[in-house]
Amino acid sequence: MEAPVSTHTEHPITLAEPGGIDRAAHHRLDEAWLAAAWSHPTTRVFVVSGGQVLIDDTPDGGTGIVMTPAFEAPLTETHRYFLGTDEDGVRYFALQKDSLPGRMDQSARPAGLREAGMLLSPRDAGLMVHAVALENWQRMHRFCSRCGERTVVAAAGHIRRCPGCGAEHYPRTDPAVIMLVTDGQDRALLGRQVHWPEGRFSTLAGFVEPGESIEQSVVREVWEEAGVRVGEVEYVASQPWPFPYSLMLGFTARAVSSEIAVDGEEIEEARWFSREDLRQAIESGEVLPPSGISIAARLVERWYGKPLPRPLARTA
Repeated sequence: MEAPVSTHTEHPITLAEPGGIDRAAHHRLDEAWLAAAWSHPTTRVFVVSGGQVLIDDTPDGGTGIVMTPAFEAPLTETHRYFLGTDEDGVRYFALQKDSLPGRMDQSARPAGLREAGMLLSPRDAGLMVHAVALENWQRMHRFCSRCGERTVVAAAGHIRRCPGCGAEHYPRTDPAVIMLVTDGQDRALLGRQVHWPEGRFSTLAGFVEPGESIEQSVVREVWEEAGVRVGEVEYVASQPWPFPYSLMLGFTARAVSSEIAVDGEEIEEARWFSREDLRQAIESGEVLPPSGISIAARLVERWYGKPLPRPLARTA
């Protein structure tokens, strides 16, 4: 089914700020430049391992990634990724290792994106997303898909080359649509996946299939997961989601039917919520809203009109 498409966004949402980082992709193949950048005294390096980095409290009361000058970085690393430069000319690298380094600071602790993303500055959050996405791809694509030979890392972590057949492999990004569906009463359609914690509800989502436009994917996913037909589809915003390597494309969609029939495989329950329904359900603890770091939360808040409420404290 073809969906009418609108690119107009009356209330745009911002999910990721650039943080002042220039990825400087033109330097990735320049080994002399990379060597000089690595040895520069202002260069900063952090370790990524298993999707985690070390974070620590900062003097201004915030939270930042634990970084060191390059000369203090571990001498042995699995891979070294060049992430870019900031407005002051500082170069940033990530080292992929099997484990995070030990720290003497008691406040330093390991954290994944779901925790750290809400705490870090736009600069550090962007650096972490970049590093985690590269690490996930590197760990899962070590062999050539053409001939089976083990590949080698090139372009400062952004290419894997096959010494056998000469093929070059680039980081994988899987496009996925995520949509806030509303009906004629301006109620929002939220669903819960089978494997989610009890009470967790969020927007519907799914991967784009081969030969399919993203608008067609929105229509298909809503129908397959909830049995609801949608008409107009409007793009809102996107968000990198390296779990392991998705790019979430956020939409709103207008339902042209309201009866729900969940697929029972991915979605075990779906419901229409008015704003008052959702407020009461969250405050009572009946519904857990989507994570604040996610584009799902931003889509719901955009419809809700303000930040989502929190569960009310229970009294004994």
